[in-house]
Amino acid sequence: MIRFLTAGVPITTKKSGTLEGLKRVKELGLGGMELEFVRGVRMKEELAKKINRFARENHLSLTVHGPYWINLNSREEHKVRNSIQYIYDSARIGYLAGARDITFHPAYYHDDDPREVHRKIKKLLKELTRRLKDEGIDVIIRPETMGKPSQYGTLEEIVDLSMEIDGVLPCVDFAHLYARHQGKFNTYEEIAGILDYIERKLGKEALKNMHIHYSGIVYGPKGEKHHVDLTSEENKLDYEAFIRALVDFGVEGLVVSETPYMEEGALLLQEIYEEITTGKRKERCGIGKDGLIHRENGCGAEIIRRVPCRGVEMGLYDPAVLCPRCFEQASPKS
Repeated sequence: MIRFLTAGVPITTKKSGTLEGLKRVKELGLGGMELEFVRGVRMKEELAKKINRFARENHLSLTVHGPYWINLNSREEHKVRNSIQYIYDSARIGYLAGARDITFHPAYYHDDDPREVHRKIKKLLKELTRRLKDEGIDVIIRPETMGKPSQYGTLEEIVDLSMEIDGVLPCVDFAHLYARHQGKFNTYEEIAGILDYIERKLGKEALKNMHIHYSGIVYGPKGEKHHVDLTSEENKLDYEAFIRALVDFGVEGLVVSETPYMEEGALLLQEIYEEITTGKRKERCGIGKDGLIHRENGCGAEIIRRVPCRGVEMGLYDPAVLCPRCFEQASPKS
């Protein structure tokens, strides 16, 4: 089974804080949340334990994203030491909170030989995973595939680390791969190729324990520029082909929605996944040429971009953008 998570506290959470975010995730019917330590690991142990208890009681999955300023190939040695400490702190607090997957952006090449960068990162992560194991911090370290050619993090590099170090597995960001390779890895066949590669290198068990990031994305000559919603006109990713490939390869694990409107993205991917796995096609909702959201069996307007019907039910959209003829009986929940 695949569970769909938000990358942080959902936008529609009425009160601030991680616990409130988890309550909203539960209301939305999603599978969990990624704890975003991207600006630093500031969560206290007491709160982490409360989050752990709430997540276990409500059957929610948790993951962690480490600080953005990690760079295991920095030219300044103190920044390398700090980077290792950021990953360690993310793992320690994340483990207390009930998270098992700890993902992060590994490094920049600068002007170094990528093979030397790989050897350096391999050595650092071997030492780190040994320390975590010695301290009983039972997590999986998941370096992420990255969206710019200047960044360490090709699929091959991340898979090689996973083959070489116990306690390391990939975080596969399909949007990053798409942007890094200038629009590749977007068709069913290309996505299937990625999954086949992982299976051949890491075994079928790796596909049963996947950690995936997904989002719409805009790229330029230097790779990733910024993330966009799956429902945006700017998004060119074929998310239905993506989900179908995951199902066909028997992928299990977690898919984290990193769209700006994160819960919308997670609900949309989950809706498609449920359709494919159950074989039951549900009525669809989507944006029409008039810019309003319509029901497939509503007023008859053509839908040009899909949105999750569950999102309409749960009040993700301003009533002003809902077609009054399609949703005149709707009463969005909060």
